[in-house]
Amino acid sequence: MIETNFIEYQLDFKFDAGTSRGVMIHHKVIFLILEDKNSNLKGIGECAPLPGLSVEDINNVQSFLKKFNQDLSGIYALTDLESISGFVNKIVPESLPSVRFGFETAILDLKSGGQKEIFSGEFFNGVKRIPINGLIWMGDKEFMLNQIKTKIDQGFDCLKMKIGAIDFNTELDILNFIRANFSEKDLTIRVDANGAFSLNEAYEKLGKLSKFKLHSIEQPIKQGNYLEMKGLCAESPVPIALDEELIGVPLGESEGLLNEIKPQYIILKPTLIGGLGASDKWISTAEKLGIEWWMTSALESNIGLNSIAQYTGYKNVSLPQGLGTGQLYHNNVNSPLTIENGEIFYDKSKSWDDSIF
Repeated sequence: MIETNFIEYQLDFKFDAGTSRGVMIHHKVIFLILEDKNSNLKGIGECAPLPGLSVEDINNVQSFLKKFNQDLSGIYALTDLESISGFVNKIVPESLPSVRFGFETAILDLKSGGQKEIFSGEFFNGVKRIPINGLIWMGDKEFMLNQIKTKIDQGFDCLKMKIGAIDFNTELDILNFIRANFSEKDLTIRVDANGAFSLNEAYEKLGKLSKFKLHSIEQPIKQGNYLEMKGLCAESPVPIALDEELIGVPLGESEGLLNEIKPQYIILKPTLIGGLGASDKWISTAEKLGIEWWMTSALESNIGLNSIAQYTGYKNVSLPQGLGTGQLYHNNVNSPLTIENGEIFYDKSKSWDDSIF
């Protein structure tokens, strides 16, 4: 018998995390626990919807899990991610993407003996390292410059800077400071507007941003208007990466969306788009259309981050990924995930702290 339980948990940020959608101090998540009563092994997943961004909220997740009574005895017969994802999609509605991700992770964990081995391979074995971008949060100019200096000192050669919440000229000053000290060959810069620009101002701002030789800009305008975004992607002097645009899009419509908008990049957040199986389908579609992609965590604890990192490690990635959020919290779940010189890796000398489970 496999018993399904869950634990609510509040993650506390080390600082006020500013985005164009507001400032975050706490993040409430739910840990999904599948326990095999015959072996006493547990598989742990994470459901961590983001307020104001996810199509679900924490109350939707709680309500579903409280009523959940599906028989999961067939999971041991599932042999790969495609079959696991297909099974999960039958028991969890598409309106609960973080729950789908949580179940996928918990099943993969349980099937590997509850060792947090979501995907076997070089990453889990501590051999492979994944390059990541250093995330620069919004705040006053001094706060942002201090973050930039710290990330560079830590060995990052790719930075992602949140923009759109403070004065745009101040943001340009910060980018000017970076480029005055580091060329595009020495330091890659990504910016993330989180949909902060109106269409009328987007073209002008993208023109001003282009002089800083940026790698890309994430979601310059709000999601939902395909024609406006299509025009921007065709004309922008800065390559555009779709992020929020993918949230809430049925998988059956993914190819139509990418074919219509034709972005240069897409960014995949399993918590927000329906899990690892859904990520596989987006990747397959993007690669068919010649669109590049990278994976990003969405402020999960190390439980969710571990799943995304191992999935990413299983892929043949070269672009820096967005997997640096494990360092954001005072009370994260201690794990072997380690960041060093702008790379994340699985340090086999470290252990998981399973005390809360």
